Amino acid sequence: MLTKRIIPCLDVRAGKVVKGIRFQNLQDVGDPPELAARYEAEGADEIVFLDVAATIEERRTMHDVIRRTAERLFIPLTVGGGIRAFEDIRDTLRAGADKVSINTAAVLDPDLITRGARAFGRQCIVVAIDSKRAGTGHAVYTHAGSKPSGRETVAWAREAERRGAGEILLTSIDADGTTDGFDVELTRLVAEAVRIPVIASGGCGNAAHIVTVLKDGKADAALAASIFHYARLTVGQVKRAMREADVPVRL
Repeated sequence: MLTKRIIPCLDVRAGKVVKGIRFQNLQDVGDPPELAARYEAEGADEIVFLDVAATIEERRTMHDVIRRTAERLFIPLTVGGGIRAFEDIRDTLRAGADKVSINTAAVLDPDLITRGARAFGRQCIVVAIDSKRAGTGHAVYTHAGSKPSGRETVAWAREAERRGAGEILLTSIDADGTTDGFDVELTRLVAEAVRIPVIASGGCGNAAHIVTVLKDGKADAALAASIFHYARLTVGQVKRAMREADVPVRL
């Protein structure tokens, strides 16, 4: 049985890790390379680095910060934000990323997923989906969760898989930063609709939330930020809770 992954998330703005609530009111919480190294030492399976302002500010991802972060790590590093073209995928991988996370650009140009997967392997291409409840369904938002795309979440996840995505990074905008728990229903809907791994993101407040989204939400991995940044829990403590709940995990 495949083990479930724990992935600390570094939301980066102006070279610093930040955290907010529902993508708003961002506060500085640390230095990307230092936090990434700390989380690896605690037992993190991967690190996700998201340049949260790159798309809105219409600039490329900060490759110098990526290099400094990658140099400190032996675990996989996924980088997203500001990746708008094939050249951005190439340059971000060259800067030290193991995978790239494409969000807005994938919605605007879905063929970018296919071109990236063909050139570098689908294992390198993560399609990030920022989703918000819309009536009885779920809608995809772009530009750091600020613009509705007109796409439905589950349908877009299926299309992303068909086009070559190796993973889905699914963030609930409604839950993000609230620490009230993941959107388990949304996660399960997407996980049951695709065959590729789904990373659950948004709303983690404790280890029980992670256990629930991995079990009931059928996620393959859980991404969290606040609980680690503010030292509410270590990665090791979360993994011990997972093992006690019979969730397969690499300690």
